[in-house]
Amino acid sequence: METRRLQMLVELARLGSMRQVADVLGTTTSSVSQQIAALARDTGATLIEPDGRRVRLTPAGRRLAGHAVTILEAVDAARLDLDPAADPAGTVHVAAFATAIRRAVLPVAAELLPDVKIVVGEHQPPEALARLAADAADLAITYDYNLAPAEADWMLDSVPLWSTPWALGVPADAASGVRGDTLAVFGAFRDHDWIGDSRHRGDEDVIRIVASMAGFEPRITHRSDNLDVVEDLIARRMGVGMLPADRPAPPDIAKLPLADPDIVLRAYAHTRRGRRAWPPLALVLDRLASRR
Repeated sequence: METRRLQMLVELARLGSMRQVADVLGTTTSSVSQQIAALARDTGATLIEPDGRRVRLTPAGRRLAGHAVTILEAVDAARLDLDPAADPAGTVHVAAFATAIRRAVLPVAAELLPDVKIVVGEHQPPEALARLAADAADLAITYDYNLAPAEADWMLDSVPLWSTPWALGVPADAASGVRGDTLAVFGAFRDHDWIGDSRHRGDEDVIRIVASMAGFEPRITHRSDNLDVVEDLIARRMGVGMLPADRPAPPDIAKLPLADPDIVLRAYAHTRRGRRAWPPLALVLDRLASRR
C-alpha cells in the first residue's frame, strides 16, 4: 500500500469530503477518488460508500484509516531518523482559541509560507485537546488561569507560551470609588449579573473561586466566548465580566485592575508525545515560542 493513498484515506476520514482532501493535499478531487479506488483494490475491501452527495468510510475503511495513522507516524519517524536535517515542509493543523489565532498563529503562518502551510481551526481548550487526541490536529493551543490550573496530561508534550493579566470589565460610570485588592473589587459588584464563557468553564471557575473568597455567590446570567459580545453586554449594563487587561477597552467600559490575588491567563502549546521532532511542527513551535 502506498503511503500517499493511506494519507488520503486518513484525511477523508477526518474531513469527510474528497474535495476538501484535495484542497488540503494540493491535488484534484479526481486524483483523490482514483487513489482511494486503487487503495481499495490493494486491500480487496470496500473502503467508501455513498452518503448523499458525499461519501463516507465503511467499517473496513474506518479500521484501515486507524491503522494508517500508525503506519504514517512510523514512516515519519523513519524519515526523521534518516534525515533529521531535512528542510521543514508540509501542512501543520492547529487547533487554537481565537485570541491565540490572532495574536500568534496568523503571524507565524504568514512567516512560514510557502514551505510550511498552517491550517487553522478555532476551538476552545477542551475541543482543541479532543482534536489533538483524535489526531485531527498536530498542535493544540489552550489556556488556563493561575487560579484554576488545567490538569496535566502525561500523553502530551506541553510548552508555555505567554501569560496575560486580566481585569474586571464594568460600565464606566460604575467604576467610580471602587478601590482595593481583587476581593474588594469583586465584592463591590456582588449584586450585579456576571458574564461567563459559553464553551469553556475556566472563566466561570475563576469568577466563582474569587467570589467565594469575597464571601458571595456570583449570579452568572450571561455566557459568551466572544470578547466583543462580552464588552457589548457590559456596555449595555447587562453584567460585569473579566477581560484581558491589555485589550483596549471602549470608552463606556472601565477595566478595574485585579491584584492580590492576581488573575492571569496562561497559554500553552501541546503536541502528542513523540511528534514535536517533525520538522514543520518543530519550526512552528519554535516560532510560537519566540513570540512570548
